[in-house]
Amino acid sequence: MKNSIRLLVLLAITGVLPAHAALKVLATTADWGALTQEIGGERVNVYVATTALQDVHRVEAKPSLVARARSADLVVATGAELEVGWLPVLIQESGNSRIQPGAAGYFEATSALRLLEVPSKLDRAMGDIHPQGNPHVQLDPHNITMVAHALTAKLSVLDPAQAAYYAARGKDFDARWTEAIKRWEAKSVPLKGESVVIMHRDQAYLCHWLGLVEVASIEPKPGVPPTASYLGQLVTKLTGTPPRLILLNAYNDAKPANWLSARVHAPAVVLPFSVGGSPEAKDLFGLFDDTINKLLAAK
Repeated sequence: MKNSIRLLVLLAITGVLPAHAALKVLATTADWGALTQEIGGERVNVYVATTALQDVHRVEAKPSLVARARSADLVVATGAELEVGWLPVLIQESGNSRIQPGAAGYFEATSALRLLEVPSKLDRAMGDIHPQGNPHVQLDPHNITMVAHALTAKLSVLDPAQAAYYAARGKDFDARWTEAIKRWEAKSVPLKGESVVIMHRDQAYLCHWLGLVEVASIEPKPGVPPTASYLGQLVTKLTGTPPRLILLNAYNDAKPANWLSARVHAPAVVLPFSVGGSPEAKDLFGLFDDTINKLLAAK
């Protein structure tokens, strides 16, 4: 025991980490936490700042999260200002130079992607729009592929001694994910061209991937709750040609969608949206399995 203590003290003094020490990762969402775990395996210790039942736009930078950020080696965020209301405060309060934007320990998933819905102009009257484009990227599995490649490279830079390990796990994930995409796309063919009402712009990538046709949104503007008057206008608009499905996410207030569903006679489908958003969505594979199963079941 004394020898072990002496060794730990020596390592602390010299700044050398034990060979088995895992990178401490703070992920802003369960999806990026799950992806980091897929690639990092036993070489990462992942803590997720939010759950699938939270609106990631609005999270409190609690002292417990500041403490996690203070000890983190890597922050894995969505980026494109999705977490702008709380992550910058969290990082600043942590005082951790390793995870500041621009440092080696800071990673944004959207940096690897081309975003949809990049606004041609910025006007607050348009609602809660994101200047860099729609940041809700995770429900197109092709985006997950590109983020996985970039994250594999990031982990290898942070932990070069284990670069071969990350590369091997990244390659294995890529192979399994590619096969899963083929399966999902074949299974979801009947959904292409179906008309849907969405709740928020966070379903845009799912619709784009599956070929769903958005005919209306329950939010009159992004981030703006619907009024009774606006919902009444939707009923008038949709009664003659009702949508096939009304989509909402596990974290949404279901009341507006259910109200509209009862009046236009279209099923409201609660999708997991994120890992942990349903009992079946235990990981990234389960997230897409459950999403497609729920859509097909309601069709």
